Amino acid sequence: MTKSAKSNEDERMYQNGFGNEFQTEAVTGALPKFQNNPLRTPYNLYAEQISGTAFTKARHSNLRTWMYRIRPSVSGYETKSEQNEIVGEEEETACSPPPYTKYKAMPWFGNHNPNNNNALIIDPNPLRWKPMPIPFKEEKKVTFVDGCQTYTASGDVGTKSGVAIHLYAFNTNMSSDRNNTSMYNSDGDFLIVPQFGTLKVITELGVLMVQVGEICVIPRGIVFCVDVVAAVIADGSDTTEDGTTTSITNDDGARGYVLEIYKGHFTLPELGPIGSNGLANARDFQYPVASFDDDDDDDHNETTAQNNKNKQRYRVVNKFCNKLFERVQNHTPFNVVAWHGNYSPFKYDLSKFCTINSVSFDHPDPSIYTVLTAKSDEDGTPLTDFVIFPPRWMVMEHTFRPPYFHRNVMSEFMGMIYGRYDAKSGSGFGPGSASLHNVMTPHGPDRETVLKEDGRVEGSVTKDQPVKFTGGLAFMFETSHVLKLTQAALRAGNNRDMEYHKCWEGIPLDLVVLRKKNHESTDFIMGNIGLN
Repeated sequence: MTKSAKSNEDERMYQNGFGNEFQTEAVTGALPKFQNNPLRTPYNLYAEQISGTAFTKARHSNLRTWMYRIRPSVSGYETKSEQNEIVGEEEETACSPPPYTKYKAMPWFGNHNPNNNNALIIDPNPLRWKPMPIPFKEEKKVTFVDGCQTYTASGDVGTKSGVAIHLYAFNTNMSSDRNNTSMYNSDGDFLIVPQFGTLKVITELGVLMVQVGEICVIPRGIVFCVDVVAAVIADGSDTTEDGTTTSITNDDGARGYVLEIYKGHFTLPELGPIGSNGLANARDFQYPVASFDDDDDDDHNETTAQNNKNKQRYRVVNKFCNKLFERVQNHTPFNVVAWHGNYSPFKYDLSKFCTINSVSFDHPDPSIYTVLTAKSDEDGTPLTDFVIFPPRWMVMEHTFRPPYFHRNVMSEFMGMIYGRYDAKSGSGFGPGSASLHNVMTPHGPDRETVLKEDGRVEGSVTKDQPVKFTGGLAFMFETSHVLKLTQAALRAGNNRDMEYHKCWEGIPLDLVVLRKKNHESTDFIMGNIGLN
C-alpha cells in the first residue's frame, strides 16, 4: 500500500468525544464550507455519504457521515471472467456478473444456514476454550480476514436481529497481503478486543492504533484493514505475585475477540442514580482524523489499456449475509481526504473506565461495569452489553467478594485480556481463553476461589480488610439471545477445554456441620417436651 499522505499514529492525532459531530481534513480547504455536496467540491473531490441509520431516524440518534474522496467507492471495478467458490461450502449463493465474486477462503463467519454442515448447535453446558494459537508465518500466511473463527451466534442477519462472537489469530498484515486486502461488514458493527498484539486499524476515515487494553468499534459499512504492529505476550507464564504480567514484544502475530451486532449500534449505558459522571466517560472515546492514500499518477485520467494493466490492484472483501464476497478495483479504498459527521470508527482505553463498586456490603451486579451497550426492542433489556472486570478496590464487609454463583436470563461469553480473573483462581482461564454460560446455565467461582475467600487455605486475607485487585483484566459479552455454537467451537481439537466442569469439583460441603447443628436443635426441642 502506498505511503499515507498524512499519518495519525501520534496519540495527539485523534478527535475526542463519544458520538460527537466531527469535521476533519487531511488537506487544508478540502471540506466544503457549508454545503454537503456542492456542484464543484474543493480539489474536485467526490462527495459521498454513508448512512448508519435510516434517513428519517430521530435527529438525536441519526448517524451519517459525508466523505470527500479522490474517487467514489463505486468506481474502478475490475472485470473477472471466473466465478470464485468458497472452499468447503455448498453452492448456495449465485454471483451475478462482477464486480462481486465469492471470496476464496474457508468459511469465516459461521454460515447460519441449517442446511449445510456448519449449522449452529445448541448446548446448555458450561463451555471453555483455551487460547487460539497464532499460526506460524513459515507454515501459512494468515490475515485478519482469514484468521477469524466464529464461535457462537444467534439471530438472523437478513432481518438485522442478533449477535455473533468471533475469535481471531493472524500473522500477516492485510495491507501487505495479495492485492492489498481490505473489508467491510454489511451485516453489522464489529467491537474488537485485542488480547495479543497492537493493531493498526486503517479505515476510510483515518487510522486507529489499538493496543492490548484498548478496544475499537468498526461500524457497519466502513471499509477497513487490520495490521499487527507488535504483540504483547500475556500467557500468564510471567505472572508476578500480585497477578500482573511482565511483557515483551513480538512481531509474529495477533490474537483477540470480536463481538458483532446485527442491529443498531453501540451506545453508552444510562447512568441513572449514579449521576452525570462515571463508568466510561464520553470524553475518553477517540475518533480518527482524515488520512488518505493517493495511489494515482499525475496522469490518472488516462485510461489506456497499458496504464490499467500496470496499475496496482486492491481487493475489497464484503461480509454480506454471513458470507464473504470480494471485488477487485484499480484504486485504494482509503482515499478520503476530508469528512464530517457522526458515523465513524472509534477506540477506547479500558484503563480510563471509572469503576463503581460497593463500599458497604454485597457484590453488585456486573452491569455496573458496562462500558458499551446495544439496545434491543425490549425496554431495559439490551441486545448486548460489553462489560469489563478491571483492577479495583474491594472493601465490602461481611461479603463474599468475588463474582457470586449465578444463573442468568442472559447469555455470558467471557474472555481474558491479561492476568487472571478473580472468580477463577485455578488454572484453565488464562489470557486468550474464553468461556460461555448460556441462558440459565449455572456458573460461578471455582473451588480455589471459594477456599481462599472462606479463609480455609493458607494465605487468605482477613475477610473485611480492604483489598485492591490488580491481577488482571477480564471482560464479558452479555446478550439477551441464546448463543448457539459452530462446529469449530465444539471440536475438542479446537482448543476446547473438555474438563472445565472439574473446576467446581471439591467445593466444600458443610452438610456434616449442618446435620450436627440440626441434630443438636432436635435434641434440645425433644428434651424440652419430654420425648427423649
